[in-house]
Amino acid sequence: MNNDWLKARVTARPQGLALWFGSEKLTYAQLDHQVDQLAAWLQATIEPPANGQVAILMPNSPTYIGLIHAIARLGWVLVPLNTRLTAAEIAWQMNHTACQHLIYASQTADLAQAIALVENKTCHAYPAPDPHALPTDQKTITPQPWSLDQVQAILFTSGTSGRPKAVPLTFGNHFYSAMASAYRLGLVPHDLWLSCLPLYHVGGLAVVFRSCLYGTAIDLHARFTLDGVNQSLDSKPITLASFVPTIMFRLLASRTEWPSTMRIALIGGAAASAELVTAAQAQGVPLATTYGLTEAASQVATLLPAGVEQKPASVGRPLMFTQVRIVNDAGEICPPHQYGEILVAGANVMNGYLNNPEANATRFSDGYFRTGDIGYLDDDGDLWLVQRRSDLIVTGGENVYPAEVEKVLRSHPAVKDVCVVGVTDPEWGQKVAAMVVLVDQAVLTDDELIDYSTQTLARYKQPRLIRFTDQLPQTASGKIARKAVSQLLHTT
Repeated sequence: MNNDWLKARVTARPQGLALWFGSEKLTYAQLDHQVDQLAAWLQATIEPPANGQVAILMPNSPTYIGLIHAIARLGWVLVPLNTRLTAAEIAWQMNHTACQHLIYASQTADLAQAIALVENKTCHAYPAPDPHALPTDQKTITPQPWSLDQVQAILFTSGTSGRPKAVPLTFGNHFYSAMASAYRLGLVPHDLWLSCLPLYHVGGLAVVFRSCLYGTAIDLHARFTLDGVNQSLDSKPITLASFVPTIMFRLLASRTEWPSTMRIALIGGAAASAELVTAAQAQGVPLATTYGLTEAASQVATLLPAGVEQKPASVGRPLMFTQVRIVNDAGEICPPHQYGEILVAGANVMNGYLNNPEANATRFSDGYFRTGDIGYLDDDGDLWLVQRRSDLIVTGGENVYPAEVEKVLRSHPAVKDVCVVGVTDPEWGQKVAAMVVLVDQAVLTDDELIDYSTQTLARYKQPRLIRFTDQLPQTASGKIARKAVSQLLHTT
């Protein structure tokens, strides 16, 4: 069965806008032509991989999107790599997937060449071509048919709890995720989705296929920059956008008005604080809180703007085709409002991690995927995200949820941002530690902040270690890098 979504979109809407990158625009017909050229280049340059896998190590660009579609057209498997990793980390990922072919951009050339010197002696690296410079008389390609159960890409988790895990996502995972998202968010013919998340991130990759299936357009950014995103919001008819809390925080501090064309601004990747949601609503941002994960091809639950006004800390009900349950440590389903682990099932959920039988044995239960995240359902069936289980702090036998401590500390008028983690302690097992960013020109001592928190938090939840900093470390997608914070605090 040939399910080439881009070819089908060209048939339906060839002159429709597909991609906007800076000042460059591509219609679906133009994008499809570039994809054919890139597919022909791939066939001429790379022998069909034994396992079908081709890695990409590039920043966001039209060429990257073209390669995503070209690899799919040939029936190969995409392995998108994090450009912020070291050569050793990438070499491990390529060895783990047995991927031997790597396409890189000029910005990642040195990193790509260094990978083979680490441990992956069979890595073949190729510079990505400029589609505009490819000859137009390249040989005709023969698209390979594929089905919904075929793997489209192997993405890696962020590795917040040890080695990152390889997540094979099928075309079916993307398809059902896209359909469910459209049912929840709605769809208009001229939607323009601002996407500044990296394409190796599931949130960035999901937008590529959703827009193709919908026949709408992407406003692609090479990466998040405050000026770049603000320029798009001010000069382009943006209707949808995907942000993480850190990005939204910076945008709110840099502008006071939002475009009238904007109908939904999705915020996810980490739990958004009630304060951030309130600030966004005060500026008239049509904020939709969302919860998703790589293993579920992005979205799991989303609360639309009208619902966010009523429940600013909720992420709403599960999307169509997706089931969510909350269970306790014994695996029993929790009643409403009781904290437990979030389990997810549906056609958007992966079948299992690649080459990781131990994780697969523990992360699947009764057809559900154990996310490791903590949350609860309310009486209406709306999901409330608390945090990742791996972030849970156990001190003296008591459970401490960092999100709860962060909320209290962040409410101090001198605190701009905060991250709370557990630090190893010989007496208590773990002690609560906080890295704090102060408001400009603010002065605050450890004792003053602890005195403030004692008004709300139990003694065992109090930070026993506080470190002030100018900026919290972040991941490539803009989330707070808790692992890096933990490492810094462990060395304090």
